[in-house]
Amino acid sequence: MSDPYESWQEEKRSAWLYRVVADCERGTPRASLFTELAQAADEQAELWLDIITRKGGPAPTAFHPEVRTRVVARLTRLFTPRAMRGVLAAMKVRGMVIYTKSAPHAMPTRLDDIGKRHQSGGAGNALRAGVFGVNDGLVSNAALIYGIAGATQEPSVIVLTGVAGLLAGAFSMAAGEYVSVRSQREMFEYQIGLERDELEEYPQEEAAELALIYAAKGMDPVEARRLADTLMQDPERALDTLAREELGLNPDELGSPWVAATSSFAAFTAGAVLPLLPFLFGSGSQTLIESVALTALGLFAVGASMSLFTGRHAFLSGLRMLAIGGAAGLATYFIGAWMGVTLG
Repeated sequence: MSDPYESWQEEKRSAWLYRVVADCERGTPRASLFTELAQAADEQAELWLDIITRKGGPAPTAFHPEVRTRVVARLTRLFTPRAMRGVLAAMKVRGMVIYTKSAPHAMPTRLDDIGKRHQSGGAGNALRAGVFGVNDGLVSNAALIYGIAGATQEPSVIVLTGVAGLLAGAFSMAAGEYVSVRSQREMFEYQIGLERDELEEYPQEEAAELALIYAAKGMDPVEARRLADTLMQDPERALDTLAREELGLNPDELGSPWVAATSSFAAFTAGAVLPLLPFLFGSGSQTLIESVALTALGLFAVGASMSLFTGRHAFLSGLRMLAIGGAAGLATYFIGAWMGVTLG
């Protein structure tokens, strides 16, 4: 079990932030949801206070939001709860799932329906990340190589620059992806630990919160409460659903930080190596032309692949990516040529 003092503090912080969100949503049906969630959080804080008292511990002093909480509240008022939903979820503000941009879906009517809509999309997200990683490597390293090629015709300098750009970019992308996924996982593990403790201490209160969220999403209140109560009979399923519906967290989307970092490194490298290959295995005046041709082919292929996610025509998407990447390469080439003349 977590520290009762910490759990009391978490619930009071959540209640305070719920009221901030409710104030931001004044005049909408969501205001009522977050006001009720604030009241539920206050009631759960009282339950933790009762545990503290039974253990003979001193009662905590009145709640005063710390600096981090006040900063989050100010940003929420400034940028709206929808824009801040990820930060609010990390602060244990439940109900952020109502701000997701996914298409409307049918509410679950049976226990077996819960979570089914979350079981797809992982492969598609991985493919999207891979395509964009290849694109990042291709455009950035091509622009770097052609900028140097505009300034000097020395093959060794171009190769050294291309290899350095490839490694620097790939390691940077991998490090960023590792930190991002690791941070997400740590946040999830912390929040799910709190939910597990609360589910053990007061399952009926957790069921009431879940029913409020289902009702806010359009379900009949009586049916929402019946479904929430049924869900609580299976603790593991209940914990998974509480994470999804109350906190807006999807455990299926949190992979291994090492896998994410390795995939990011490989995708960036696959793109960044294309403009470099002709310089690695050839020399002479034709090398630059071969590099441009290979890069153009890669840009068109990446653009066409993006049509899988945008719904645009593959040919037009490929031409658009070719135009964007080509403009970047031309710009850096002429800038490099100008600087080569100026500094030479």
